[in-house]
Amino acid sequence: MKKSKFSPNQIVKILREYDSGKTAVEVCRDHGISQATLYNWKKRYGGMEASDLKRLKALEEENAKLKQMYAELALDHEMAKEIIAKKL
Repeated sequence: MKKSKFSPNQIVKILREYDSGKTAVEVCRDHGISQATLYNWKKRYGGMEASDLKRLKALEEENAKLKQMYAELALDHEMAKEIIAKKL
């Protein structure tokens, strides 16, 4: 997963600027992001505080690691089954 160049605090600050009445074009120009990024953040993180956002990102990282571990174990399990089947 690509690491964002914006911290959770910065994302929350940007979303608050947008919510306070600045137009999307102004906010995007000020922070060097695309409007699509702003709208995706709004959809995904709207209404969250910085601490909530940090926790969400930590959970997403942990979930990605667990998925990778599961994929490796599933592959090892399939290989073991094939080896056992060949021996019988």
